[in-house]
Amino acid sequence: MSDTQTNSIAYVRDTMLPEAEPPATERGLIKWGRENLFADVPNAILTIISAIVIYKLLVGLMPWLLNGIWNAPSIRDCREMLDGATGGCFAVLTERWNQLLFGFKYPSEEYWRPTLAFVLLFLAAAPVMFFKYLPRQMLAFTAVYPFLAYYLIWGGTIWVPIFAALGFVAGYVAWTKLVNRSFAAGFFGAIVAAMVAWWIGGMLSDALAPENPFLPAVPSRDMGGFMLNMILGTVCVSLSLPLGIALALGRQSDMPIIKWICVIFIEFIRGVPLITLLFVANVVLAYFLPPGTTFDLILRVIIMITMFSAAYIAEVIRGGLAALPRGQYEAADSLGLDYPQAMRLIILPQALKISIPGIVNVAVGLFKDTVLVSVISMFDLLGMIRGPILASTEWNGVYWELFGFAAVLFFVVCYGISQYSQWLERELQTDHR
Repeated sequence: MSDTQTNSIAYVRDTMLPEAEPPATERGLIKWGRENLFADVPNAILTIISAIVIYKLLVGLMPWLLNGIWNAPSIRDCREMLDGATGGCFAVLTERWNQLLFGFKYPSEEYWRPTLAFVLLFLAAAPVMFFKYLPRQMLAFTAVYPFLAYYLIWGGTIWVPIFAALGFVAGYVAWTKLVNRSFAAGFFGAIVAAMVAWWIGGMLSDALAPENPFLPAVPSRDMGGFMLNMILGTVCVSLSLPLGIALALGRQSDMPIIKWICVIFIEFIRGVPLITLLFVANVVLAYFLPPGTTFDLILRVIIMITMFSAAYIAEVIRGGLAALPRGQYEAADSLGLDYPQAMRLIILPQALKISIPGIVNVAVGLFKDTVLVSVISMFDLLGMIRGPILASTEWNGVYWELFGFAAVLFFVVCYGISQYSQWLERELQTDHR
């Protein structure tokens, strides 16, 4: 072997060097802050101003929260305990907790019923909200839940929810039998069958009602608190979505009568304030009913809020339908699909996916608008705060704590709806970007 080969040095490394960490400025919190808070001079100025504002708010708010009184029988006792110090009188929340959630008339020994209905709501909504990850068999409980929740909250004879469910079954059977002839025959046949079943069921439920039902009946006038907001919000959102879809499709129909009925309904409802419709439901509607007719107040309010929100949802969905290219309709025609099949399989899924942000916006606004029922003497959460609680001598003067609590409850629900809608948009994202 020559000296050149013996003393040669390899110029290619045969072992890997250990990985070195990025510089401190290119990782972790420092990198995030530099990219998001101090990316440029205007961004840095806004960050500093925001930090000063947040600091001022925390300096004033934290003593009020940390020094708060949670156990006291009245506001006078709260002030005596604080002895001039800064602090909130949160004892009103612990003292009036049940009234804030259930109203002041709902029987205290029956609080478990709406609580159970609220817990079961998540179980019933889960198969619809997370349809990709849960078995379809769970939808059976979703279909049963509305009638079970009614029986739990209102109580009384069990025959009322049973016959109500049978009415929907009769409508579904009529739909399946008549839809092969035409869509209109199936639709109107289902409505007639359901109405007849409910009329017969109403008479039978009164005849079969026991004297001492298993769950004591609670009239609608006794509903109140945040429970009333949840009932109105959940029911009205659930009903307004299919009604809004029907109105949107009807507005684009080729049949003049159906089209103009939908147009007049949508434009009239959108042009009238919701509070006016609530006054109509509470006062004016009674003048058009036969003497001695009783029409449940909550049902009247649900009808008005549902019609109001359905008109706005119809316009949102109409925008989604208009956003679809004409080729989607032509594709449905080329496959030989009739109108119901084309809408169900091709058009509506895409239009609803486009319309998710708008529909969620209407749903959030609807849930917040349920507080307007307090103007027609219904004691929802705000009605309880402004009425029985603040009118009492024990808690007259406690404002920030009560309204802050109401704001937190509504924020939690509305923020949850918003986050779910964003997650659903990501789940339904099928295009490539």
